Amino acid sequence: MGVIVARGRRWCGTRSVAGMDGLLLTDELVLLAYDDAGTNRLGRPHLDYGLAGAVLLELALARRVEVVDKRLVVTDPAPTGVPLLDEALATVGAGRPRKPKDWIGKLAKGLPDRVLDGLVGSGVLRRDSDRVLLVFPRTRYPSPTGAEPAVETAARRRMVDALVGDGPVDARTAALLTLTRAVGLDRKLFRELPKERVKARMTEIAAGDWASAAVKKAIEEMQAAVIVATTATAAISVTTTS
Repeated sequence: MGVIVARGRRWCGTRSVAGMDGLLLTDELVLLAYDDAGTNRLGRPHLDYGLAGAVLLELALARRVEVVDKRLVVTDPAPTGVPLLDEALATVGAGRPRKPKDWIGKLAKGLPDRVLDGLVGSGVLRRDSDRVLLVFPRTRYPSPTGAEPAVETAARRRMVDALVGDGPVDARTAALLTLTRAVGLDRKLFRELPKERVKARMTEIAAGDWASAAVKKAIEEMQAAVIVATTATAAISVTTTS
């Protein structure tokens, strides 16, 4: 597979860094979070934290970071060739070892805009700006055709096939399923599937032999970190509004 260049981002078509469509987990998560009208149905900061988790998962899948003694450590500082990932890798490597949850908030800032810029630049999405009631500015990100992008359809199919099947699941699909569950997007994506089946299969996939022990541990820790971050934000929101 070749290389896709989008607004200064270099997507390498290798399975160690990006998926078969040249998309990162961050790209897939954004596409799944936005509806066909181009509106973020996941909300923020849930999307922000989910994207931070996706960046760390990409680094784990690329064997650049691992979780050791509950701390995230850089095991290979070599650049991946993807600026978004390499900046995060440098940030994690420059600081003292921290728990994954401590990195989520630090890496989340500005991520949605960067990922959306990349998807717009590559033609997967377009940017529509207008005003609601002629006063309130609004920006939406539908696809250029108005239909679901083919790469998003492919990501959905991968996840549904994993959930309804019984066979092994590749590490990237398992990681994407983990992300959607961590931010609560799974309840929106898989409404048509039996709830108990989804829950049981998610548990089965988490326990499956689809990646190295180090990668599986990292994915589990990132999921937990995203859940902690989003839960804490929700609790603060409830407290300040009550």
